[in-house]
Amino acid sequence: MGTERRAPLDRKRVADTALKLLNEVGLDGLTLRVIARELDVKAPALYWHFKDKQALLDEMATEMYRRMVAGTPLDPDDTWRERLLRTNRGLRTALLGYRDGAKVFSGSRFTGLEHAAQLEDTLRLFTAAGFTLAQAVRATSTTYAYTLGFVTEEQGVQPLPGERREGYDVDQRARLMADYPLSAAAGAEIFLDYERHFEEGLEVVIAGIGARYGIG
Repeated sequence: MGTERRAPLDRKRVADTALKLLNEVGLDGLTLRVIARELDVKAPALYWHFKDKQALLDEMATEMYRRMVAGTPLDPDDTWRERLLRTNRGLRTALLGYRDGAKVFSGSRFTGLEHAAQLEDTLRLFTAAGFTLAQAVRATSTTYAYTLGFVTEEQGVQPLPGERREGYDVDQRARLMADYPLSAAAGAEIFLDYERHFEEGLEVVIAGIGARYGIG
């Protein structure tokens, strides 16, 4: 009889398992029953740690954030523009690491205070650069919303890097829309080269922030 002891079931182990399964089954297929089966426990055991699926999603988003922060350290010498570029690039990279990553992150509530230290540092940087606190919040939340929305749309076409959902063939789309030449040509701008489009869009948003608040 084996003497190997199984790791105790706790919130982190459940969230880690759920994030691993997310890439396999997607958000729609990620049920508490599926997670319990992977953990070799009965589904009711998970309710000791999470009252419902949304509570689990909150913990998953928090763990995603922990991993993102560990992989994207802040630079104290950042300008406000550099900080927005750094944090939003890091957010996009983190979300793209999981199937439906943006959907999990969107609307979730962090279960800890890990985000507070980074937020405090960023708001301090912005106010030192001349933003009011309200303007700093608007600038950071607007770029965050841009990134989250962009990745949501990106993953709707490419659930994971290298995958592409059926129905997003740009050439076929162009043939179907032949009577609308500008719309047909726009397909390549909408559904291809997401890296370039994200960077260009983020730069547009940041330039608009600087122009709106008159801060260079």
